[in-house]
Amino acid sequence: MIQMRYRVIIGVAVIFMGLVTVHRSEAMSVTNGEISSQLERLDKELVGRQVYIQARRHRIDSLRRLCNSREVSFNDRKWFSDVMTLADEYNSFDNDSALFYYRRGYEVASGLRLDSISTAFRLKRATFMPLAGLTREAVDEINAVDTSSMTTGLKELYYDSSRQMYSYLASFFKNYPETGEGYNRMSTDSQRRLLGVLEENSLKYRLNLGEFYYNTHEYSKARETLLELLGQLPEEDNMYARAAHIIADIAKARGDHNEYVYYLVLSAIADTKGATLEVSSLQELGQLMFSRDEIGRAHTYLSIALSNAVDCHAPLRMLQSAEGLPVIESAHAAEIEQSRSRIYTVIALMAVLLVALGATMLFLRRENRRSARMRVNLEIANHAKEVYISQFLNLCSIYMDKLHQFCKIVDRKISTGKIEDLHKMTKSGRFVEEQSREFHEVFDNAFLHIYPNFVEEVNALLRPDARISLNDGEHLNTDLRILAFMRLGIEESPRIAQVLNYSVYTIYTYRNKLRNRAINRETFEQDIMKIK
Repeated sequence: MIQMRYRVIIGVAVIFMGLVTVHRSEAMSVTNGEISSQLERLDKELVGRQVYIQARRHRIDSLRRLCNSREVSFNDRKWFSDVMTLADEYNSFDNDSALFYYRRGYEVASGLRLDSISTAFRLKRATFMPLAGLTREAVDEINAVDTSSMTTGLKELYYDSSRQMYSYLASFFKNYPETGEGYNRMSTDSQRRLLGVLEENSLKYRLNLGEFYYNTHEYSKARETLLELLGQLPEEDNMYARAAHIIADIAKARGDHNEYVYYLVLSAIADTKGATLEVSSLQELGQLMFSRDEIGRAHTYLSIALSNAVDCHAPLRMLQSAEGLPVIESAHAAEIEQSRSRIYTVIALMAVLLVALGATMLFLRRENRRSARMRVNLEIANHAKEVYISQFLNLCSIYMDKLHQFCKIVDRKISTGKIEDLHKMTKSGRFVEEQSREFHEVFDNAFLHIYPNFVEEVNALLRPDARISLNDGEHLNTDLRILAFMRLGIEESPRIAQVLNYSVYTIYTYRNKLRNRAINRETFEQDIMKIK
């Protein structure tokens, strides 16, 4: 009696804990931190995905050598088992090879009149024909199978193949809702029949039961069944990937965005660790990353999904991945040009680098020359500045000395009463003329030191028949001095007339005549200002 009471208490406790667990799994929400953690784990798995791919390829190579090393006989059922295993290994890895070995097993079994074995290979081949775009052929192949005398094992395979094939067809016609929904209903009906022949409580039964609940919109039952199943499956198992993907679809249907992303990531990790190349989780996740503004991840995931689809020879997945990544070239072109593009890319990159290096060297060389010229010009300018200041101070010194001498002469003439002589001296203009001559000589020397090619530059602006010629010993004449003052920034005619001791009218006349002698009269004075 006491033992009975303990059993009842323990049973109630177990039921209560189960209810609490289910309630918590329903209530707890996935956090952004958990999503970020799983995304980082997926990124690492994708970086090292070649390890998983190489391991699967090694298994395939071993099986292929085993199958090709034996002759087939009626009693050698082991050969058919090995070929089926080989084709299944190729499944979701290299669709063309999988279809090839399914067909080979079918043809050999048909030739030996092994009906059940040939039917098994035929069903397997029909299952995955839609991935290669053979939609009509797949339906014809399934419909051609005789189901009247099937064993339970073959019925299980038949319903499972029909479920999977019609599911692929629904995906293929997703842009045609009426056709796609029809195939979805046929897939769900096949799954319902499959559940009737599967062993209850087996992993395969529970997976299909959870998916059936999802397809019939019983989301709570589906989620509870699949969450329990996940805890009993290794992460690299294909059933784990399917279960996680269905839970993600349930979350999407319920509007739980975080859980949708989380379980989609788990499904993609399972596909990666299982070296499954024919996948939808990664390409769906890539499209989802675009909506989350994670452009880098989106590009990486969709690129890998498209590359996997190409390597797997699955046109259905190629189209789905290409739709999500418009910037990538079509899958067919990428497959054909892949090896050639790599070579061209390397060559082009090297050429660009060489051109960039050459352009950089030329640029640096030109800049060095420019810097050298600037240093030389700076030195010349500094020297010219020193000469100009020296000549200016010399001119000032001469005129101060002349002014001092003139004051002495004026003082002496006035003190001796020779006012008339003083008047004659100033009236004749000889004194001013002598001073102007000395000023012109000093000015000519200073200016030509700063502008040594001034005469040649001016003549280049004049017509050949109107160019200026200087007398022997003459540095500048009146024409050139007027232009020299203009080049120094003294452009007002009254100022030039004052310095050169001419009337303003005379200066105007000189300037007008010079313009008339120019090749380009309108820009002559601007051209003078450009002389270096």
